[in-house]
Amino acid sequence: MMVDKLNWAILQELQKDARASFSEIGRKVGLSSPAVAERVKKMEDAGVINSYKVNISHQKTGYQLRAVITLRAFTGRLKAFLETVSSFKEVLNCYRITGNENIIMEVILKDQVHLEKLIDQLITYGETRTHIILSKVVDDAPILPR
Repeated sequence: MMVDKLNWAILQELQKDARASFSEIGRKVGLSSPAVAERVKKMEDAGVINSYKVNISHQKTGYQLRAVITLRAFTGRLKAFLETVSSFKEVLNCYRITGNENIIMEVILKDQVHLEKLIDQLITYGETRTHIILSKVVDDAPILPR
C-alpha cells in the first residue's frame, strides 16, 4: 500500500490522539469524515495501522520502578526463555537483539524486592544486566514520513 501525503497526515493525527473522531481528523487534514474513515480502514487492512492502545501510568497503578534488563542466555537456554518470557507479567516489551546479549526487556516492578524476585527467575536462563529507568527523555515519538 502506498502511504501518500494525506495518509501520512492522518497517521500524524492518530499518533497524537488515537481517539480523535474522523470528522476532527478530517478538519485538520482537509478531508471529509467518510474519506478519512475509508483511508483509515484501508491502512488497517494493509497492516500500516496495527492497533490502538491505551497508555496507562505504571506509577499510578502501583508499579514504582521501571527498568531495562538485558539477558545473555546460557548455552541451550535461549529457546526455553523465548517460550517462557510472555508469562512474566512484569515484561512490557521484549526484543531479541544482536550483540553480546540475546534479549532486552522493558519491565515494570512494584519495588526493589519485586525486582530481585524477577532477577532470581531470569538468572536461570542466563546472565542479566539491569538498568533502572529514571525518566523518559523521548516518549513514544511519532513515526514520520521518510
